[in-house]
Amino acid sequence: MLLDIRGFRFCSPARMLAALVFILLCVQPGHGQTCTEGFAYDRRARQCIDVDECRTLPDACRGDMGCVNQNGGYLCLPRSLYNQPYRPDTPALPNPVYQDPSAGFPDTFLPAVPGGGGGRGGVEPSYPRVRSTAQCILGYTLAEDGTCNDIDECETNSHHCNPTQVCINTSGGYTCSCTEGYWLIGGQCQDIDECRYGYCQQLCANAPGSYSCSCNPGFILNPDSRTCQDVDECEDEPCSHGCFNTYGSFMCNCDEGFELAADGTTCIDLDECSFSEFLCQHRCVNTPGSFSCICPPGYYVFEDGRSCEDFNECDTGNNTCTTAQVCFNFQGGYTCLDPLQCRPPYVEVSDNQCMCSAENPACRDKAFTILYRHMDLSSGRSVPADIFQMQATTRYPGAFYIFQIKSGNDGREFYMRQTSNVSATLVLSRPIKGPKQVVLDLEMVTVNNVINFRGSSIIRLTIFVSEHPF
Repeated sequence: MLLDIRGFRFCSPARMLAALVFILLCVQPGHGQTCTEGFAYDRRARQCIDVDECRTLPDACRGDMGCVNQNGGYLCLPRSLYNQPYRPDTPALPNPVYQDPSAGFPDTFLPAVPGGGGGRGGVEPSYPRVRSTAQCILGYTLAEDGTCNDIDECETNSHHCNPTQVCINTSGGYTCSCTEGYWLIGGQCQDIDECRYGYCQQLCANAPGSYSCSCNPGFILNPDSRTCQDVDECEDEPCSHGCFNTYGSFMCNCDEGFELAADGTTCIDLDECSFSEFLCQHRCVNTPGSFSCICPPGYYVFEDGRSCEDFNECDTGNNTCTTAQVCFNFQGGYTCLDPLQCRPPYVEVSDNQCMCSAENPACRDKAFTILYRHMDLSSGRSVPADIFQMQATTRYPGAFYIFQIKSGNDGREFYMRQTSNVSATLVLSRPIKGPKQVVLDLEMVTVNNVINFRGSSIIRLTIFVSEHPF
């Protein structure tokens, strides 16, 4: 046990010697050199002694706090507490009674027998007897039961923490600290900028004593309030056609025949007809997501879906010709040919030929025969183009043949090119725009100088020029 002798101010040499012997008997020598925190090993005393942190540590307590050393530690208490005078509430301690040093000291202190003499009942103790109550150290208060209770400086508002700090009560003192989100710098609690330390995965907004995380568009905050996860925008069907989710966003795609609008979500029809005027042979009609080609009356759309093919009304019977008439089909239409009627002095020799006999005086200076032919021609056909061939069927010795256009070539669109002594070709030299009907008299003149003969034959060629170039 240890004896507290701090309350004695004046001691005689005999009393001091008795107390020293008592302390030496009670203190056990140290056997090790390892001490707990707050103690240091004294080689001379061979024991662990308290370290006075108030002297060894620079600035152990800061501000208006004073350092109070304790056994194995220290406390930081307000300096104003040291200015209070010490007034013990208990009566003065009586002077202790010591044995006569000349009588020597026993090995152990045994109480004397009271009553004196050889008995033990009347003998006073051989150690100082302190009969008063011990005083509490700073930070504690004396309770009614004689114990020392800690003073809660935080509750009694007797602390000296500044308004930015938080008071935390400790045993025998208190500590000034900062709330969460603040740290102590220069005696002041300053906000911690958590955003500087990457607390948030994406966006961070610092606030006094706290922070908040948020996410970029296309993400949502996870329950941990720090990390972000991708939002599958396609679940809300933002696209008018197809949707493809990406990390933090999404992409819209459109069906064939559509293109993405400027808003990135809507699909608008693609006007294929505006790409080229040659997409369809006649006319292109745009449809939602596609297009279609249409042809004029008298045509139908070919298997390729773009070209126009003539509809042969004569072969299909889709015409209005009578049984007496002949149906003639041409590009884009048809016509009904009436039966041949030869004008006098011509007489009919077949269903398409009229003849004027040489014995008939009225036939002088007229063509011997007129042969009726019909053909069709596409409007705007490229030139030059060979479109019809004419040839002599009867040949006479010593005769030669001249081919020419006798009538109908008012616009100079045609000419005859002789290909041999007995044949010639009708050539289209200028494009003709339809619909139009052209009648040409192609004359073959037969000349025989041996017998002094000159005669001619005519092919009356009717050309039906279509309205369209196909």
